[in-house]
Amino acid sequence: QVQLVESGGGSVQAGGSLRLSCAASGRTFISYAMGWFRQAPGQQREFVAALSRSGGSTYYASSVKGRATCSRDNAKNTVYLQLNSLKPEDTAVYYCAARSTYSTDNYYTTTPQYQYWGQGTQVTVSS
Repeated sequence: QVQLVESGGGSVQAGGSLRLSCAASGRTFISYAMGWFRQAPGQQREFVAALSRSGGSTYYASSVKGRATCSRDNAKNTVYLQLNSLKPEDTAVYYCAARSTYSTDNYYTTTPQYQYWGQGTQVTVSS
């Protein structure tokens, strides 16, 4: 089992940047593919970015592609989401998620595919 704690959210103006972090507990972090999702008020949770166990495979939602970079540091049990050129429509609670997998290169893009979730961190972008 793994516990996830997000941090790094905040309030920024449009065009700004934030780096979100997700720290995982346990010694088996390398066994998990990771993902980032977000949920705005009144909306369903949506996929943002995914990262394989190895970190060599990534996938991004079209809404953030070119503005987001997802990476992981397995030595620190941490996954990151760098968000640049932020827009007001990026405002949401951002969640990281983990899925245990034997595959080193697969990534996952839907909420049912993930077993563990963090509590979320708020990102607010003002115009």
